[in-house]
Amino acid sequence: MRLDIYRRAETDGKLSYLAVPESRNIPEEATNTDWEIETRAYEVDDDADQVSEFDLENVAGQIGEKGYAITSSQH
Repeated sequence: MRLDIYRRAETDGKLSYLAVPESRNIPEEATNTDWEIETRAYEVDDDADQVSEFDLENVAGQIGEKGYAITSSQH
């Protein structure tokens, strides 16, 4: 699948990432923050468990459940 990856700055210089299937809008519950595009059409396996470059875990599961994947707050 192809994902559009967004980023936002957090405290202590850390970044959070949000991945949505290519060409879909950021879901309403995530639009209240300032996401900036990191990359478009990022290719991952359809059953991808993680995208380590962006600290995303359980990617396919999160997208199946919520329609997007987001960096864990523990990172």
